[in-house]
Amino acid sequence: MSGGFDWAAFGTGALASAGASYAAMLATFAVGVARGRHRYVDITWGLAFTAVAWTSYGLSASHGDDGRRLLAAALTTVWGVRLAAHIARRGRGHDEDPRYERMLSRAPGSRALYALRKVYLLQGALAWVISLPVQAACYLDVPLGPLAYAGAVLWAAGTACEAVGDHQLARFKADPANKGKIMDRGLWSWTRHPNYFGEFLLWWGLFLLACARWETALLTVVSPLLVSFLVTRGSGKRLLEAHMADRPGFAEYQRRTSGFVPWPPRARATRGG
Repeated sequence: MSGGFDWAAFGTGALASAGASYAAMLATFAVGVARGRHRYVDITWGLAFTAVAWTSYGLSASHGDDGRRLLAAALTTVWGVRLAAHIARRGRGHDEDPRYERMLSRAPGSRALYALRKVYLLQGALAWVISLPVQAACYLDVPLGPLAYAGAVLWAAGTACEAVGDHQLARFKADPANKGKIMDRGLWSWTRHPNYFGEFLLWWGLFLLACARWETALLTVVSPLLVSFLVTRGSGKRLLEAHMADRPGFAEYQRRTSGFVPWPPRARATRGG
């Protein structure tokens, strides 16, 4: 052990955490194959982080600061369980997710093995990498300080933004009168992606829990950088907007609404001169 961080224990714990992430994904894969749909993996996404967090918490019992360990595990759990519950409610009664149906229709062989490689194993690896700040925070034997508290505030702001955005969108879609319309109310009038912006904020917040030492900060900064890329340039904002591009009214919504960071909406375009 050196300077408040046990690298050997962290390495062992990281391997166990990878096992926890893949165990959650493989269990979901078995359910998906049995039921003939793979949309359940979206529910498991948040739960895989929760499994990693509590694996790290348990194995770091004699290595890390108790307050930091508990805070890291608790914040991750609140986010992961809320997200899983939201996705489960949203998908109740639906068939396969169109994204996975399109992907699996291109499978060169077994659809199940293709899904295992392209969805479950990939998401298991991503969950492990993204959760590195949570894992490292559990092994930091440093009392909570200003950076950790600032991280908790960022996490709270991000989680609130994500939860409120999800709730507003769910209520909007539940009204039959809104079918085919663009959601441009509440938080969605300030940013086209309150859920993605919330995820961006909360992972930078969780990263700050691992910043009590420069070495752990350097090791784990890949997490918020990867999340930032995914929600803005990868599978998040970019793909969703490409899918929405042909919707009536979406171009006008894009014109007046911030693409990511919440900002007061611009005035609607007027017709005529």
